[in-house]
Amino acid sequence: MEISGTLNYAHKVFDRISEPDIFMWNTIIRGSAQSQNPLKAILRYTQMAKRGIQPDGFTFPFVLKACTKLCWSKMGFGIQGKALKMGFMENSFLRNTLIYFHANCGDLSVASELFDDSAKKDVVPWSALTSGYAKRGELDVARRYFDDMPVKDLVSWNVMITGYAKRGEMESARKLFNEVLKKDVVTWNAMIAGYVLSGECKKALEMFEEMKTVGERPDEVTMLSLLNACADLGDLQVGMKIHWSLSEMVSSSGFNVLLGNALIDMYAKCGSIGRALKVFQDMREKDVSTWNSVIGGLAIHGHAEESINLFTEMRRSKVRPNEITFVGVLVACSHAGRVNEGRQYFKLMRDGYNIEPNIRHYGCMVDMLGRAGLLDEAFKFIDSMVIEPNAIIWRTLLGACRIHGNVELGRRANARLLKIRRDESGDYVLLSNIYASKGEWDRVEKVRKIMDDTGVRKDPGYSLIEAEEKALIDFLFNSKPKVSLRPKNLVQ
Repeated sequence: MEISGTLNYAHKVFDRISEPDIFMWNTIIRGSAQSQNPLKAILRYTQMAKRGIQPDGFTFPFVLKACTKLCWSKMGFGIQGKALKMGFMENSFLRNTLIYFHANCGDLSVASELFDDSAKKDVVPWSALTSGYAKRGELDVARRYFDDMPVKDLVSWNVMITGYAKRGEMESARKLFNEVLKKDVVTWNAMIAGYVLSGECKKALEMFEEMKTVGERPDEVTMLSLLNACADLGDLQVGMKIHWSLSEMVSSSGFNVLLGNALIDMYAKCGSIGRALKVFQDMREKDVSTWNSVIGGLAIHGHAEESINLFTEMRRSKVRPNEITFVGVLVACSHAGRVNEGRQYFKLMRDGYNIEPNIRHYGCMVDMLGRAGLLDEAFKFIDSMVIEPNAIIWRTLLGACRIHGNVELGRRANARLLKIRRDESGDYVLLSNIYASKGEWDRVEKVRKIMDDTGVRKDPGYSLIEAEEKALIDFLFNSKPKVSLRPKNLVQ
């Protein structure tokens, strides 16, 4: 019988007992507190109080555990007051549970005060305070508790490593990692995810190889981080190996949404749209991110028609698009030259879905109008923006002016761009190329002189077209990797 079924049966048996004693009350409260439905523990405690049954030193820790799971601070303070009134505060088990409750529910000052007043300090309160301060981002305080711990449990090591990794301090994380004698999968995951978040994706893959060498089995959290590393590096071969390993790990029911989305994102960013679509089609459950990954991937890899068709299918499937969806759709319209549709989708955001366009959507529209040669309309569109245009917006228009040879508008766009930034060599090179295409060599010389006077140097081997395209794609699709630095069961 499943645990939940056993507990439900226990509750039915308990309800048949006419006068349960305190041991029976504590047993049913404890079982409920440890279950997936800790609210039942609170309800039993309330029922117990209504019947006039006095709790003992074991009752309070069990109820507090339920309060911790639910993060019910007010209820927890009430339990503490009752325990104090009944003279149970010298009970070390109760005191440790209270410290754990306050540390996990955010009241670290109370937790610290209880800890300081404790005659006996064991690993539970040390670990709870270390974890509480680390979660709140106060790593210096967490580190003091951690360093003072007479015996450090693995949970505390993992908490500190995770804290440093989340803050991007990978050297500190690695130093602690090397000191851990017996690591578990959470320890390895914290390091791998930390490297991905820090942009050191090659180190993440190296860490995975090291993990395999010592015989530690990866889990789905590991694979999620590795897929994001492969996506960032554009490493299709390693990504396919991770996919194969995942297929051996998961059940026959298939990947969950998070893993499926990561696979689609990896394949799309590596340019393997066929494989991305295969994963998409095989997924039984899809969310908006699933659709977004494929719509965006198709759009940036030249499959605009398919991208727009998929958006239509998404709407038919009653999945509500979000702002990221419309970035992909507008990019598709831009690449396909479907200007009228692009205008309609831009309008649909507000009118149909109450989504206020952000800087990325405006960037898509400028790119679309610029590619279509509608440069004057693009300039007016930028001037009508309700938010301040950034450098990428003006740079996009400037690039379009270069392609279509519009010197005057290019000069005006460049003037606006230089008000925002003056140290990017590519901005000057674009304007210089516009002048050069029209044989205006005196103006080319003037641009180069301005660069010399302001100390801006043109990078050797600078590929302007590739840089423009990459800058725009990064700007439109620069979402953070979906890696987890909060693995389940980190603190139990």
